[in-house]
Amino acid sequence: MKIVFFGTPQFAVPTLEKLLNHPEFEVLAVVTQPDKRRERGNKLTPTPVKAIATAHNLPVRQPERVKKDTETLTKLKQLDADVFVVVAYGQILSSKILNMPKLGCINVHGSILPKYRGAAPIQWCLYNGESETGITTMLMDVGMDTGAMLQIATTPIGLLDTAQDLADRLAAIGGDLLVETLLKLERQEIQPIPQDNLAATYAPLIQKQDYGLDWSKSAMQLHNQIRGFYPNCTATFRDNLLKITASAPLGSVGDRNLPPELQELIHKLPDLSNGSDTPGVVVSIAKGIGAIVQTGEGLLLLREVQLAGKRPQSGWDFVNGTRLTVGEVFGAGS
Repeated sequence: MKIVFFGTPQFAVPTLEKLLNHPEFEVLAVVTQPDKRRERGNKLTPTPVKAIATAHNLPVRQPERVKKDTETLTKLKQLDADVFVVVAYGQILSSKILNMPKLGCINVHGSILPKYRGAAPIQWCLYNGESETGITTMLMDVGMDTGAMLQIATTPIGLLDTAQDLADRLAAIGGDLLVETLLKLERQEIQPIPQDNLAATYAPLIQKQDYGLDWSKSAMQLHNQIRGFYPNCTATFRDNLLKITASAPLGSVGDRNLPPELQELIHKLPDLSNGSDTPGVVVSIAKGIGAIVQTGEGLLLLREVQLAGKRPQSGWDFVNGTRLTVGEVFGAGS
């Protein structure tokens, strides 16, 4: 099967590698986003997908707008591919492109469709506290993740899973599912299933304002925000911005789903109440772990944080380094 691969970030790499290593597939070319300048050194950096394609001596095209790039459109038509595979490419494909390959365009999407259509399904899935997610392969149409579904693979979500953890797991699942989907599609062993549009939900691009933490929310809501929008959620501490990159909700549902080692430490803590119910106040210090903060409902353990201009550090190192004391207050992020 002759394939053109469209993809950009690390999430797409395992799928491309699966195709490259499979004897029944031939990757003819790769289409990815243009190189970007990174902060350090301001050097042009290739996308993760381009790096893999270059290592395998594959032709690479990087149009600014693929549906308007005449040269790329001509080349895609000339390749006469059986299928286009699209994994987190980052651009909308026109109907002209969608109709080029014999078997159509197959998308590998990071959710159980029709839930979480859009650009950030993994992040919003965690933000909303889902207990399960997965990968859907689908036949693409001109809509935003609205095409007929081909196959679905699911995975449970752990309480401490971050967006990065989940993305790594789903990327591996996606590669395997795509291979299975292509083989079954070629053998006409799959019947595409239309999506139920009435059940659809959306996962838009994350905006800067989504990162700010509001301590009046519940501990579970804050925890889901921190892990969903990892590693960018912010609070303020002593009038400085502070990223909180790992947490754990304490009490009610949270305790029962914590790993045993963390449960053991929590159970050894003294009474966590210091008489304050003010959101953002440090009510206790968990020795060897980090600060415990009052929220609008429940307590939140800060397992990892990052001071401006510094590397991420454990919650305990942060407590020691700043001489944090019970009664200090974390402010809202921005």
